[in-house]
Amino acid sequence: MLTDTILEDDRWQQAGLDALAETAALATLRHLGLPPDRFGIAVLGCDDMRIATLNADFRGKPQPTNVLSWPEEDLTPPHPGAPPPAPHTREALTQESDEPRHLGDIAIAYDTCATEAQAQDKPFSAHVTHLIVHGVLHLLGYDHIRDADATLMERLETEILGILGIPDPYG
Repeated sequence: MLTDTILEDDRWQQAGLDALAETAALATLRHLGLPPDRFGIAVLGCDDMRIATLNADFRGKPQPTNVLSWPEEDLTPPHPGAPPPAPHTREALTQESDEPRHLGDIAIAYDTCATEAQAQDKPFSAHVTHLIVHGVLHLLGYDHIRDADATLMERLETEILGILGIPDPYG
């Protein structure tokens, strides 16, 4: 499995976060031409209280958010709109160990996701899948701070979600 899901909030069990995270992460890596079997991602399914604490600790923003990500390695491209370099793909492909290379960690908050899905009139599973794709792209060095980077990231999200049969979240 590409993803290792830790559920701190039981509602994620009922929502099927394990399967949603695995599907979204696999689709993202495959779309980018990365071999999923050589990588690993930890996904934490939590509530708003926990993600607010994480957001305060790591970003200085003491409020809940939908998803947070912590990449194992900084792959930020130097030029706006350029794709990030692959995460040591050569090493990951040639290593003798069966141990996959850890790309990073993602945390996702049930309460905020449910509120956003309802407000946007989207199925909860589609919204969660989008947020996991978004988080995986962050682990791979994609971002949306600079306009050109946001355009690239949103295009990739739309393409990946389209492959999964989920409508364009930005349309």
